Amino acid sequence: MATPSRRHPSSPDGTIPPLPPRPSELSLLQARPTTSHGRPPTRAELVGEATIAVSVTDANWSTSQDGFGQLPAPPRLPAASAANGHKSGSSKASEADNDSVSAQSIVPFDRQQQQDHDSIFSGVIGSTGALVSAPISEVDIGNIHSACLLDEEDMHFEAEFASLEDDSLSDQEVHEAWKAKKKHFLILSAAGKPIYSRHGSHLTISNYIAIIQTIISSYNASSDQLKSFHAGKTKFVILSQSNLFLVAISSLQESESQLRMQLDALYMQILSTLTLPTLTHIFSVRPSSDLRRPLQGTEVLLSSLADTFTRGSPSALLSALECLKLRKSHRSVINNTLVKSRVDELLYGLIVAGARLVSVIRPKKHSLHPSDLHLIFNMLFEAEGIKAGGGDSWIPICLPGFNKSGYLFMYVSYLDMGSDTVREVEIDERIAKEDAVAIILLSADRESFESMQSMKNYIVHEMRRNRSIEIVQRAVQAGRLQPTDIVPGTVLRHFLFKSKPNVQFFMPSLSPHFDDLNRRRQLMTVYHLLHASVHAKHAAVKVHHRVSPTSSALAWVTPMFELYCVAGPNTPRNALAQSANKVVQWIQREEERVFIIGGAVF
Repeated sequence: MATPSRRHPSSPDGTIPPLPPRPSELSLLQARPTTSHGRPPTRAELVGEATIAVSVTDANWSTSQDGFGQLPAPPRLPAASAANGHKSGSSKASEADNDSVSAQSIVPFDRQQQQDHDSIFSGVIGSTGALVSAPISEVDIGNIHSACLLDEEDMHFEAEFASLEDDSLSDQEVHEAWKAKKKHFLILSAAGKPIYSRHGSHLTISNYIAIIQTIISSYNASSDQLKSFHAGKTKFVILSQSNLFLVAISSLQESESQLRMQLDALYMQILSTLTLPTLTHIFSVRPSSDLRRPLQGTEVLLSSLADTFTRGSPSALLSALECLKLRKSHRSVINNTLVKSRVDELLYGLIVAGARLVSVIRPKKHSLHPSDLHLIFNMLFEAEGIKAGGGDSWIPICLPGFNKSGYLFMYVSYLDMGSDTVREVEIDERIAKEDAVAIILLSADRESFESMQSMKNYIVHEMRRNRSIEIVQRAVQAGRLQPTDIVPGTVLRHFLFKSKPNVQFFMPSLSPHFDDLNRRRQLMTVYHLLHASVHAKHAAVKVHHRVSPTSSALAWVTPMFELYCVAGPNTPRNALAQSANKVVQWIQREEERVFIIGGAVF
């Protein structure tokens, strides 16, 4: 892994290969005027696809493809409150001022379509609130609960992350501890050379690597690629990429597609260090190459990513980003600050607080792929060796979703919000993830460190002057809303809402029901089961209801959103569905607070 240099625009040894030619981008950067303030340029099409929608005006909300009939516009706040029999919610859920309700960004509906519609559960919830049974798939998982859900009384999930590098353990004890882990990630070369293992040394896993390589090779010899298999309750998933085999071994009730996405993320992490041409060249010159040396130093990134998947990550499950909830007017001030501060060399810029996106500046109709942003977030907020650095960092990084053949250069500076006064973090100073604000600026020019630093200084100065930093600090310190802040009296204990057009998600606080590791993993297991069932190939019905001795859960997928809800055991399906409906109504009212709609665009 390339070592980030401090206050230095490029790597002194020149080991980083040059960026591949991208005339449509680099020539455009060179042709732009020396100052960009107030003069938005015309951008050629970039490699990355748009992932934060400029608007959703091209989306058709008038009809549902899932059998729900016509989807109405969200009701006005007073009407919704009266219909629901509640007040408009707690003060935490809806601050009272002239920006109390964010402007809607969805397409207005025809008046005839709006009349007589009180709920976007049209065709699912009847006039009396009773569920229509036909379009709902109901699965009783009580019989398999003991096999697929963690027992929070007996399961000590902290042991899953305990190191096996203990000199006091015998070889037999190390092997037993390795086999007791519920999830493993292994990476090996096509020649059978071990590259990475989340648990255990290379000596510990050598026999297992040999067995796996033999099994895979036996299938390849018959021109039949092995993708997955089961052994009892354990699932094995294999991803073959660029002379690499990435293997996931899990007994945590994740689907094959979910595990495959996790393996793909680990592969993207490798590419972020080496780039695809470098990786291909290494194995073309010597198929038996040991990749551990060129990847030296990246183990912490691979392990933090693997542990995120093992703990359960809503962001990874939904392939979406979480944003910090802010008033539309406050976010607009931050967006305008980014636009005014932009320098010519900038490709993308991000402000991230507590690992949640605050604002993004990007070219028109383009943004970074969520998988690339996950890599950045993993590096800056999860990997201990990186986030401990502080100061200003200049990091060469390949973002495979943008361009897997070359490097971009990432400027990173941290602010600490843990005290009363927000301040810049010093070199080698440690801060908690929850207290960190990161300013991230990406450029294709390796010599643009000083320009990026100048832009950062201007951003910090302006955000102090217009008090945006204080607003972000208060939003982070306020924490996530409780489900009852959103829907008073709701039966829901937790939910995940994904906006498909914006590729972003929203969730309430995990407290008080899921604030320890065991219960959080149990919650994520329910979400994984719901997600797998509703996205199964032959799942024609997009509303799924699941029950178990510990929870009742509902999944609802439409062309515009995905909603996963969890309530206590024995919760009536009707109450669960009504709460889900009210969540959707609240999200639509607060859309431009909980999601970034477009961001700062140039």
